[in-house]
Amino acid sequence: MVLITGLFFFVIVYQRKMIKNQVALRRLEDERQQELLKAVIEAQETERKRLAEDLHDSVGQVLSAIKLKLHKLDKLNEGQNAMLADTRKLTDECIQEIRNIIHNVLPPVLTDFGLIDALQALCVKMNDNTPIQVAFTRKLGDERFGSEIELTLYRIAQELFGNAVKHSEASTIHVDLAKNGNTLVMSFRDNGKGFNIETVKHGFGIKNLRSRVQLINGKIDIYSKPLSGTITTINIPLPRR
Repeated sequence: MVLITGLFFFVIVYQRKMIKNQVALRRLEDERQQELLKAVIEAQETERKRLAEDLHDSVGQVLSAIKLKLHKLDKLNEGQNAMLADTRKLTDECIQEIRNIIHNVLPPVLTDFGLIDALQALCVKMNDNTPIQVAFTRKLGDERFGSEIELTLYRIAQELFGNAVKHSEASTIHVDLAKNGNTLVMSFRDNGKGFNIETVKHGFGIKNLRSRVQLINGKIDIYSKPLSGTITTINIPLPRR
């Protein structure tokens, strides 16, 4: 009887130890995946920065030199050469397109002025370049939130806008940025056709959004259903000052 009781307790202790080890192993695996994901995202941002700098320093400079020479040729021809004028126009369009790419890849307004101004500029750009009416509301003062938080929320806003343009068929989008105590809250609401969240919650797009938010210890909630639009809310805990 004593032997059976001893074996019984041994099995219980062993099982508890195994469960504890499995939990610890899962935690280590989750931490490792988070570290790998963070490294991948950091590598992507580094490559984006390098691409933007290369476009500005090489292609942008070459096109600017071409534009200058075309301008001189145009003056020599007293503006009478239509083909030359068309070439100048195409060069101007190419320079502007490269500037747009650079601003999308590495927006100066984000690094220089912060998330609030960057989101405002992004909403203005959406209004200017798409049929969607975009409204931006802020319920906080002028402040910065750290480069990692600001860049993450800006990239998420870019992705949400891209998804809305491609899939939602929305006519209006509302972007709100606010502080609730020590939490930064960004919400994104559209009046589009919506979708069944259960059918896409394991898709790459939503998984990518969740992973980005988790890297800054945040939480993302997505609510949508067919014909009812989509609401995405992101809560980010801020460091205490």
